[in-house]
Amino acid sequence: MVTEVKMVPGRGKSSLTKQEAELIGIAGLSYLAADPERLGRFLAVTGLGPENVRAAARDPGFLPALLDYLLANENDLVAFAQEMNIAPARVGAARDVLAPPIIL
Repeated sequence: MVTEVKMVPGRGKSSLTKQEAELIGIAGLSYLAADPERLGRFLAVTGLGPENVRAAARDPGFLPALLDYLLANENDLVAFAQEMNIAPARVGAARDVLAPPIIL
């Protein structure tokens, strides 16, 4: 089961700390891993295998990429957000905290 991310009182609703963003990313991995079909799709899209997911998860780009994957799959995004008891936009906010968009 994925745990709910609690907001820190006194901060704006759209702001997340890096720790909160990481927790959402880790919860996203738990969400995918809880269902073999979901995990299989993720592994197929990323080219990862069960044997190298742990090593890949240590890479700083892993959690933002995992959140990108969820953001690109509306059904999974909505189901994950409901399970986390957060708005789907918070997943995008977490992704942006972990890997801020480049503005040219």
